[in-house]
Order: sequence, then C-alpha cells, then structure tokens
Amino acid sequence: MEKAIRAIDTLSTWLGIPISWLYIVLMFVITYDVFLRYFFAAPTAWAFDYAIMLYGTCFMLCGAYTLAQNNHVRSDMIYRLLSVRQQGILDLCLWFVFFFPGILALILAGYYFAEMSWRFHERSPTSPSGPFIYPFKTVIPVAGLCIGVQGIAEVLRCLVAIRTGHWPERFSDVQEQP
Repeated sequence: MEKAIRAIDTLSTWLGIPISWLYIVLMFVITYDVFLRYFFAAPTAWAFDYAIMLYGTCFMLCGAYTLAQNNHVRSDMIYRLLSVRQQGILDLCLWFVFFFPGILALILAGYYFAEMSWRFHERSPTSPSGPFIYPFKTVIPVAGLCIGVQGIAEVLRCLVAIRTGHWPERFSDVQEQP
C-alpha cells in the first residue's frame, strides 16, 4: 500500500509543482495590464479573461498536490485529541461520505460543461477579444480526476494508519514548522 501511496503522491507532486509556476505567468499578465492601464491609459482587451483562466487552472490543478501535502483546511479541535487509529477511521468514513461523492459530481458535471463548450467552440462573453474557453473548461474534469486519484492515496493512508497506528510519511516540501 505504501508504494501505491508514494506513486500517487509523486504523480500529484509532478503535476502540482510545474502548474504552480503558472502563478508567475499570472502575475506578469496582471502587472502588464495594470501598467498599461495606469501609465498609458491603454488597458488590454484580453488580460482579464486570461487572468481568470490562469488562476482557475492553477487553483484546480494544484488541488491534488495540496491534498498530497495535507495542506487543505481542517478544523482539528476534536480530531487532534483522537488516537491515530481513531483519526484514520474518522477520515476513512469522511472520505467516502463527503469527498468521493463530491469529486464524482465534479468530474461528471465538469465533463458535461467541457463537452458542451467544445461542441459549440464557446468563447468568453466578458471581453471584446472573446478568447476560447473550452480548453479552460476541460481543466475541471481533469482536475477532478487528479484530486480523486489523490483521494485514493489518502484512503490508503487511512488504512495504513488504522493497521499500524502511525501515519505514513508524506513528501517533505515547503512546510510550516510548528
């Protein structure tokens, strides 16, 4: 099980880290637009749409990486008082009650929206340049699938914790120190 967890974590990391660099591209797009708008009174017609698409892409595709790093928000006032085995049992139940149904809905609805967008070659109505948005809508089911696969690794992590009483190691990355 731990080899499967490590393989899925590796996949999420190899997807998340390169995608997170798109935030730098996003910063340049916004800076370029603001610079043109305030210094030359010539805003771009495309920057708003591209900024939204870049941010949405980064946010969605980094979700699996964030889950692999255990960096999603958690309210652990009671959770931290439980033993590792009890935490694993609670997490396992919550993965199946909340996470997987939500991810399945995201994948199915995202596929529907992406398929319709590709069929009609949908363009953005919010700017004069009207960039194509069907590649952006394709990110929704792809990100859902990536997060769902990482969710499988998290379920395996729970099973290991229940069986051994210890949580499997996560990749060390940029982490806050307690």
